[in-house]
Amino acid sequence: MNSNDYSKIYKSSLLDNVMPFWLAHSKDEQGGYFTCLDRFGHVFDTDKFVWLQGRQVWMLATLYNKVERRSEWLDFAKHGADFLLKHGMDGDGNFYFALNREGKPLVQPYNIFSDCFAALGLGGLYSATGMDEYAEMARKTFLNIISRRDNTKGKYNKLYPGTRDLKGFSLPMILSNLSVELEHILDRQLVDQLIEDVIHEVMEVFYQEDSGLILENVYVDGSFCDSFEGRLVNPGHILEAMWFIMDLAVRKNDRKLINKAIAIALRALDFGWDTEFGGILYFKDIKGHPPQQLEWDQKLWWVHIEAMICMAKAWQLTGDAQCRAWFEKLHSYTYGHFSDPDYGEWFGYLNRRGEVLLPLKGGKWKGCFHVPRGLFQLWKTMDAISERQTN
Repeated sequence: MNSNDYSKIYKSSLLDNVMPFWLAHSKDEQGGYFTCLDRFGHVFDTDKFVWLQGRQVWMLATLYNKVERRSEWLDFAKHGADFLLKHGMDGDGNFYFALNREGKPLVQPYNIFSDCFAALGLGGLYSATGMDEYAEMARKTFLNIISRRDNTKGKYNKLYPGTRDLKGFSLPMILSNLSVELEHILDRQLVDQLIEDVIHEVMEVFYQEDSGLILENVYVDGSFCDSFEGRLVNPGHILEAMWFIMDLAVRKNDRKLINKAIAIALRALDFGWDTEFGGILYFKDIKGHPPQQLEWDQKLWWVHIEAMICMAKAWQLTGDAQCRAWFEKLHSYTYGHFSDPDYGEWFGYLNRRGEVLLPLKGGKWKGCFHVPRGLFQLWKTMDAISERQTN
């Protein structure tokens, strides 16, 4: 297939298959969104996970801002944001991890990614509405994230201090994207400095030159920690981060950074690809030891669509045949195993052989985010490739 054919597939998947699933099944008339949905869209649990609430607000607002000004998208985004603002925070402005259906707290605000995606969603909704309360809360939450970045869990951190002090890759990875998504409500100097900081963290500190890979955890001074946590590699995180970095490199007009990001992404695919059954393994140990995570060999939806975005952008930016070949390989595997044309959306969890492990379409970790965001990114990237080939 050519890029135009792929573009049509992704646009149709987004608008005719995936978003209709969430619009039809995820609204709780009492407030917020249900995310625990089975294959058919039936609600199997009514708890609400704050980071998924924020992600869905952002996704709906983004479609409204960038695809079409459909009132159903905007109204649904406001519906989730109202629930977040009413129930999502403790008295200090930190977002809880989980709420019950009515909005009462279930899990304390230990997870900074609740704050990250609440800020993301509210910032996107401000772009759609111009309502200052959304911008003010997004800005306040973002600055709170920055203030917590050296101890994200605060008083909820269960690790003993001083013995093995590690820092994780996830937050700088997210900040590399979040800072740009919120730049319309933030000080430009803050955004520019933060971009430089996270590029350094991702591409110099967590990146290991000897292996060509990025680790999930390193000592606070950036050195390697020979432990379960220190040896952990998540290929999906690397691939998602590398398309974030590519976007920043385009912004900076930095060809060297683009090339380094693509080289790391290709190395992650070589390292993470399951040569026996196909697909990308969830976790690996950088030294080849048994991983601590028992789900290490599962195939997850978000890993594969993020890999597709990464290779699509690499193909767009370079025209490289290896990147295109990887993209086509990933498309074939992903659409052949995760997509559910009969009932909409995608399965989230496969076993190593590529068989559906859990028939859910949403849960505690999967919501209206990776699949629709990925389809939007892929649709627009394929359009850009087609335009370049035409000119």
